[in-house]
Amino acid sequence: MLALLASGSSRSSSNNKLAESENSAQNSNNMSWGTELWDQNENLAIHTNRGIDALDKFANFLRDRVAIETEYAGKLRRLVKNYQPKKKEEEDNEFTSVQAFRNLLKEVGDLAGQREVVSESLQLQIIAGVTLLSKTLREDRKKCLSDGATLQQNLTAQLSSLDRAKRNYEKAYRDSEKAVDSYKRADMDLNLSRAEVERYKNVMTTKIQQSDDAKNEYANQLQKTNNLQQQHFSMLLPAVLNRLQELDEKRTRGFREFIVGAADVESSVAPIIARCMEGIVKAGESINEKEDTFKVIERYQSGFTPPRDIPFEDLSKCDPDSVQDSHYSNSTSNHLTIRGTMSANKLKKRVGIFNIFGSNKEDFSDLPPNQRRKKLQAKIAELTQNIAQETKARDGLMKMKIVYEANSSLGNPMTVEGQLNESEHKLEKLKVDLKKYQGFLEKASQMPTATSSPQATRNQLQNGHRTSRHSNGSADDHHDDGDDQPDDAGSLSSSASPESGLGTSHTSLPGSGQGSANENAIGEDTYYETEVETLNPVGKCRALYPFEASSEGSIPMSEGEELQVIEIDQGDGWTRVRRENNSNGWDEGFVPTSYIECTLYA
Repeated sequence: MLALLASGSSRSSSNNKLAESENSAQNSNNMSWGTELWDQNENLAIHTNRGIDALDKFANFLRDRVAIETEYAGKLRRLVKNYQPKKKEEEDNEFTSVQAFRNLLKEVGDLAGQREVVSESLQLQIIAGVTLLSKTLREDRKKCLSDGATLQQNLTAQLSSLDRAKRNYEKAYRDSEKAVDSYKRADMDLNLSRAEVERYKNVMTTKIQQSDDAKNEYANQLQKTNNLQQQHFSMLLPAVLNRLQELDEKRTRGFREFIVGAADVESSVAPIIARCMEGIVKAGESINEKEDTFKVIERYQSGFTPPRDIPFEDLSKCDPDSVQDSHYSNSTSNHLTIRGTMSANKLKKRVGIFNIFGSNKEDFSDLPPNQRRKKLQAKIAELTQNIAQETKARDGLMKMKIVYEANSSLGNPMTVEGQLNESEHKLEKLKVDLKKYQGFLEKASQMPTATSSPQATRNQLQNGHRTSRHSNGSADDHHDDGDDQPDDAGSLSSSASPESGLGTSHTSLPGSGQGSANENAIGEDTYYETEVETLNPVGKCRALYPFEASSEGSIPMSEGEELQVIEIDQGDGWTRVRRENNSNGWDEGFVPTSYIECTLYA
């Protein structure tokens, strides 16, 4: 019951408010400035001026907002540009988190575009309209005030004429009264002659006539003033004030429309912004930590198995030297790659310390087995795609040639012949490369999985005692005397190169003429076979950059120096060269391949 009473009272209250609002609207429609504010001309002038100033203030607000929107959009675009993935980071695009971040940047860029749309729409639609309306209102207001001032001047002038006529009438009336009094006194004065009395009478008559004329003029001016004043306050001034009222209502109506229009501009891009937000949420939800984990494993999995347990070596039950030799042989035989060149049918084992700048092998044999297969598969896929594209290009050229041969007016077939030959040559080269990499992949797939990783090998080398120190401080290597003795590439690169911090001497290569006989013997026995043969140059090279030799077997060179190439790069980034003149004692050695420009002999 109480609820019904409350609802009934609330409905009656709302109905009363609605009726009041309707009544106020009707009253406002019936009210006008011309009738209600006929005497507030100055205040109305001030009010309309403040209203237009408020409109200009709104326009300035919109301009500042447009500047902020434009700056915000520009900063968003710069932000997106600064955080775009670099070219070196493209390999990480396979991870879902990186893909999500790229999609986020795309959506933020779209958001910046929408802020630019808001800025442009506010500038072209709202600000331009506000500026035009303000200019029009000021001109109309100025004309209204000018017309009002003219009406007021006319009324003031008529009031001045009435005031002058009234003063003239008052003066003439007083003069006539004085003339009447003077004539009466003269008529009663027996001492005055008849002529003098007649003169006073004439003056009286003249003054009375002047007073009557002034009275008529005053009455006439009063009637004119009253008529003008009535017309001024009932018709002329209300018309001007009503024009000011219309002007102010136009300003107020425009204010409302422009505010709503600005909101509409913002609302028009809201759906697109909402879709951008949905895209950002979708990008975030697309991140899959398990998938990224799998891709990390797929990228970095080497295929090696963990190292086996290190066996215990009881030195009391066996010869220490044989144990050391056996340990070294077992730990290196499976994991150290022998690099060599052929000269005079003799295998020349190459030093394995020159991997300072990283290897760049064509068959990716320096990578772990899994990574090598992936690289080869990617290369084969790339070559297959290039072959397909080149085949389409060749087929297109052949069709063009056939058309030209059928209709010579379309073109000369010989102009396509050169391009066709070039395409055939390129296609043949791509097929050769594809066959080569397919062979690499087949060979890599047939290779057995290594039993331990290179890191495990290095650990084994560090745990094993490869060298024994003599009393004179020199190191003597222990190895078998067989022809297939493994090359000490890994040990040399880690223990004898200056980069490792464990050695600083320059052990000369055979034939360099530098170093002691013992050093040469050790070097020949360690890095090369016992038979040393002078190699013939296979080309020449020029040094592009200066190089300071800092590891064993390398030689320094200066920029622009001409050298002989006696052994090309075997994939480890180093080329064996010989100096043409033996002026500084460095006869031959290795230099970085990237530091020289080679020209091989035919």
